[in-house]
Amino acid sequence: MSQETFKPAESFQAALDRHHATFARMHDYLPQAEQLLALTRECLASGGKVLWLGNGGSAADCQHLAAEFMVRYKRERGPLSSIALTTDTSILTAHPNDYAFETVFERQVRGLARPGDLVIGLTTSGQSENVNLALAAANDVGATSVALTGRDGGKVKDIARLSIIIACDETARIQEAHMFIGHWLCEALDAALAQEA
Repeated sequence: MSQETFKPAESFQAALDRHHATFARMHDYLPQAEQLLALTRECLASGGKVLWLGNGGSAADCQHLAAEFMVRYKRERGPLSSIALTTDTSILTAHPNDYAFETVFERQVRGLARPGDLVIGLTTSGQSENVNLALAAANDVGATSVALTGRDGGKVKDIARLSIIIACDETARIQEAHMFIGHWLCEALDAALAQEA
């Protein structure tokens, strides 16, 4: 039985081609990205905070973006009120132990989110129950719910006030697009704040 030889250069090029194909459609999401920017500016200007949540790689992206808000992106500025609900290991272990993993973010949203806050859920499939329940809870408490998702949007597109759906079926490419949008949001906020100063 012969095995096909792995060729790193071909594999690299194939992954890069899929990345380019996904990013070739990024202009399609500009209206939603501009809406996300407007919602974020409104939230922060009114004294609200941005709450991020997601699972796995999306949890890591949430932590990354919350840090960009709180510390800085490129420009020197004050902190932008933001927290990732994926970082407190005591909550992330106690809640599933006592209740259920599906409600681990929902409970945090109900405890922390207030009207005027922005709750952003990252889910590449749109089917993550803990993300969907958290965004529904955000709606209940009067916060603004946003989903960064992929594929066909899944269930979350019917829950979030704003959904940015990356039309791709590959998790890694969707996450790359989410991070691009997150980094652009940081850059756009920096520019807007500098203009207002």
